[in-house]
Amino acid sequence: MKICFICTEKLPSPSIRGGAIQLMIDGVLPYLKDDHDITVFSITDPDLPDKEERSGVTFIRFDREHYRSLVAEELTNHTFDVIHVYNRPANVPLYKQASPSSRFVVSLHNEMFAEHKLPFDEGQQIVRDVDAITTVSNYIKQTVLTRFPEAEKKIKVVYSGVDLQQFIPLWSSEGKRIRQRLRQKYSIAQHEKVILFVGRLSQSKGPHILLEAMKYILKKNEHAVLVIVGGKWFSDNNMNGYVRSLYKQALPYGDRIIFTKYIPAEHIPHLFLIGDVFVCSSLWNEPLARVHYEAMAAGIPVVTTKRGGNEEVMIDAMNGLLIYDYNNPLEYAKSINFILSHPSIARGFAKLGRKFVEVNFQFHHVADRLERVYNEVLYEEKQNST
Repeated sequence: MKICFICTEKLPSPSIRGGAIQLMIDGVLPYLKDDHDITVFSITDPDLPDKEERSGVTFIRFDREHYRSLVAEELTNHTFDVIHVYNRPANVPLYKQASPSSRFVVSLHNEMFAEHKLPFDEGQQIVRDVDAITTVSNYIKQTVLTRFPEAEKKIKVVYSGVDLQQFIPLWSSEGKRIRQRLRQKYSIAQHEKVILFVGRLSQSKGPHILLEAMKYILKKNEHAVLVIVGGKWFSDNNMNGYVRSLYKQALPYGDRIIFTKYIPAEHIPHLFLIGDVFVCSSLWNEPLARVHYEAMAAGIPVVTTKRGGNEEVMIDAMNGLLIYDYNNPLEYAKSINFILSHPSIARGFAKLGRKFVEVNFQFHHVADRLERVYNEVLYEEKQNST
């Protein structure tokens, strides 16, 4: 099968600048490339050539400014069985015109069929044009079906995942060594309890709520430290008004708050090991943040908000705790203090989280689910032609 992956115009592939879509593609390629001829389109990057072969996969990169039109032009030079468009359903008509004989799959990592992103008539046409739609969560699936119920037969949830070889569990000997080394790097004592945030520093991700919660956390856990991992944007540590406000908000806490700034994606798996609890403080309806898979894979108990798809991988009081009152710093403090004060329960959460990922959310699971989608759309084509 000849397959084309078309990334968005935001970040290059492979994931040298991070990005959930790019990380997902990196993860599934090793399981698909031996049986299929795969080409990946993405934007150019100063550290990557415009075209290359990597481990049997062709990567072609285009200038961001004219990305859509350049991709469409390139499609006319190929014959792909399946074209998989990532998170840009609005581009499907252009690409379908360029490659009318291909079968089209569009995957949604955000609410890309929402009214403010896609006019109703255009959305209806895209649902007709594509052969399958995949979503990273049931939450995103429902946002599509609410507007376009006719998509029901074409839409499937394909959860993302992780490479467990990159994630060493906290309780292993190697995990403990990595934890000690990284804690020394960031001047964190072994007896201190680390609350870990990993994500972009944006208001919708809620790090300001965690900072506000620290005054309640420290009353019960005086040795707690909040480690905030991330920058303004992927690979971007520049300041904006919100980031400045976070640093200002952190000043009264002194060394109880540590900002690491942006950390390259390849270092994130080990970085989780400095944590005693991971917190996803998202205030918006998160599609389903991949950091949940990563924290569970590393063996860290999770506290997350009941927003969007987050709860689909969170079994409350089993692999972590779920926050309903997501704007209330006191609720975060209660959940975080509970986990920090009950180490045996925290270990139980962590062990179940790791097992949950082992059974359901490794990249070979993701690749198998995608391959089934590709086979189904090609089988349907054969049935229709006979």
